[in-house]
This record gives sequence, C-alpha cells and structure tokens, in this order.
Amino acid sequence: MRVFVTGGSGFVGGRLIEALKSRGDEVRALARSDRAEEAVRALGAEPVRGELDDVEALRRGMEGCEGVVHCAAHVKTWGPREEFFRVNVRGTESVLSAARQAGVKVLVHVGTEAMFVGGRPIVQADETWKRPEKPLGLYPLTKALAEERVLAANGLDGLRTVVVRPRFIWGKGDLAVLPQIISSVRSGQFRWIGGGRYLTSTCHVANVVEGILLALEKGRGGQAYFLTDGEPVEFRDFVTRMLDTAGVEVPRGELPRGVARALAAMAEAAWHLLSLKGEPPVHRSVLRLMGEEVTVQDAKARRELGYMGRMTREAGLAEMRS
Repeated sequence: MRVFVTGGSGFVGGRLIEALKSRGDEVRALARSDRAEEAVRALGAEPVRGELDDVEALRRGMEGCEGVVHCAAHVKTWGPREEFFRVNVRGTESVLSAARQAGVKVLVHVGTEAMFVGGRPIVQADETWKRPEKPLGLYPLTKALAEERVLAANGLDGLRTVVVRPRFIWGKGDLAVLPQIISSVRSGQFRWIGGGRYLTSTCHVANVVEGILLALEKGRGGQAYFLTDGEPVEFRDFVTRMLDTAGVEVPRGELPRGVARALAAMAEAAWHLLSLKGEPPVHRSVLRLMGEEVTVQDAKARRELGYMGRMTREAGLAEMRS
C-alpha cells in the first residue's frame, strides 16, 4: 500500500511511519521544515515539502496513494484563535480536498476525546455521544470542527473517511504530555487536582498505531472509533509511574477541584482582558481532561476492527525505562 502521512515528524506520525515501513508499505510524509524533512527521511519515508494549507503540494504528495493518515494538528492549550483554526480546521479541509482530487480511497483522521470538553463529564463515553454546541477551549473546538468535516466528506469522490480517537496518548518518545508534566513538577506548579485518585483511560502510541492501521483496512466510512489500552487506571498512580521512568520525584501537593476551577476561570479572564503574554498557569479545558475522570469505551473498535490494544501498560512503562 502507498500511504501519505501528515504530522510524520511527530510522536504518533513517526511511530506510524515505522509501522507502515516494517510491513512493506511505501510512505510519503508532509514536511513543513528542514528538520521535519530530515526526520521523515530518517524514518524511511519520502518527504513532501509543503504546508497544510497548500492543497496543490498535498495533492502532488497524495498522487498514487491509496490511503492518507492525517495526524498533524495544533496541539496547544492556549494561543491565537487564528492559528488553531488555520491548522486544525482549514488544514483538515485542505487535506480532504487534496485527497479527493488525488483519487485517494481511504483517509484516517486522528481525533480526540477532547472534543467533548464543555459538555457533561466524559465518563464511559462512546461513539454515540454528541459533542457540546460550544466545546470549551480552542483545541477541543477546532478538533471537533475538523472531525465534523472529515465525517461529512465520507463518500465524496469515492473517498472513505474514518476517525480514530485515542485517549491520553503516551509512550517512549512522547513530545507533549509527559514533558509538560515534568516541566510543571520541576517548576513547582504541579498539584494533584482533588487528590488525583480518579479513573482515566489511556492509549499507548503503539496501540494508537494499531488502531490507525486497522481503520485504514477495515474502518467503516463515516464512523469514529475510540482507542484505549483497555480498562481505565487511576490517574495519580499512572502519572506517578510515568514520572518514575524519568527519575522525577512525585510531588505531594494537592488542590481542591473547586478551587482549581475558580483559579482557572479567573486566570483565563485576566489573560483575555489584559492581553498578558504567555499563557495562564492553569486552563479550564486541561482541568476537564486531566483533573477529573475521563473514561471512554473502545468496544466498537474491538468489535468492528478487530482492535486488541496489544501494548500493555507494563510493557509500555518498561520500554520508557530502557
């Protein structure tokens, strides 16, 4: 199979390229910079220089490809509204347009459970859930809008579109979640919200890749699939074990959830009103994703795709120590 990947120099995209190459697929990957170009070439993919809003460059890269995997996204907790919409919404629209023009057969989009932030608590969520009218935060909002566009494009010009939604992506080489937690710990800002003893679903990057590959092959067009490591785990215990792999001593400080929410709301208001530089020390959307239970069900992926989630948490943590 010939596959085009966006976000190939990132955490998920890089592991995906490795998996595709190991099974004998030909891979092309969008490269937005010299660094990205070098990274995807080192992984064995053919770099295609261009930006997410360059439909012509995307189309050229997709020519002759049977599948596209759209991993690229603006994954931030704060920042200019325009940047979130440029990358996550209009970038996805460009990828869809190019795929249709190039005659691609299947497109898999990497979505997120964050699109439900702002509605009811995300507890045992499944694919029947509808997103809130106004997701809380620019990342949840723009990822929700991107997913809507992907699913709406199913069947257009023969394109089959599928969404996978991994929750709490982790593993060796993580460029976002664990480094941010470590930075917060070392700066003295980290606190366990409400004690941290609530459940969370997780999805090791190897399991994300497993789900993507299965979605390319078996995913039903116009459908979304949650991906997890299996049964939920206590958030505090899991984060403690991840920090231990990096030799970081776990702090004991705690903050009541109600106090944290009030502080986040006040901080965001101050940053908006005063146009302060940087970003608030705490965000309401992050509290909803990491400061309370967030659990999702992957039964649909296991039933329809044959998804197994083969990488266990124990094996993943052992890999991080190596």
